[in-house]
Amino acid sequence: MSSTGAIAHVTVKSPDQMQELGRRLAPLLRPGDLVLLTGELGAGKTTLTRGLGEGLGVRGAVTSPTFVIARVHPSLTGGPALVHVDAYRLGGGLDEMEDLDLDVSLPESVVVVEWGEGKVEELSDDRLHVVIGRAVGGDAPHPEDEVDDVREVTVTGLGPRWSGTELDGLLVP
Repeated sequence: MSSTGAIAHVTVKSPDQMQELGRRLAPLLRPGDLVLLTGELGAGKTTLTRGLGEGLGVRGAVTSPTFVIARVHPSLTGGPALVHVDAYRLGGGLDEMEDLDLDVSLPESVVVVEWGEGKVEELSDDRLHVVIGRAVGGDAPHPEDEVDDVREVTVTGLGPRWSGTELDGLLVP
């Protein structure tokens, strides 16, 4: 069982802000980091990952890997590659994921797994778990915000890698 490190709660009001959150998260990441993204369809998981890709300076447009399962985006800046996985269509746990060789990619890459909860935790005791939830009805922090676009994002660092790490810089203006 991994210990909980840093936790941040962020309200995101638009897809642009979700992408900005990814850009702000990217400098905290290093080779070997595993990031799990949890949220319903259309919550903003791929948009967040697009921002991560921009922040990491990787090659290629970051789009949903739903049909190809995984895409590798090499770094253009000498940093880690981004391995973007969509586990939505994978029913099994780590056994099915092993075919993707994520354990081989993980040490030198940042691996982001959409729909990975309950499937890839065994890859690393150290991981970030990002949960994206929609604000519903009166939950929007400001009535003028377009409620459909408002998301409540919780970023939780798990394991020794994230203990003592500050996530305060993730707040999106």
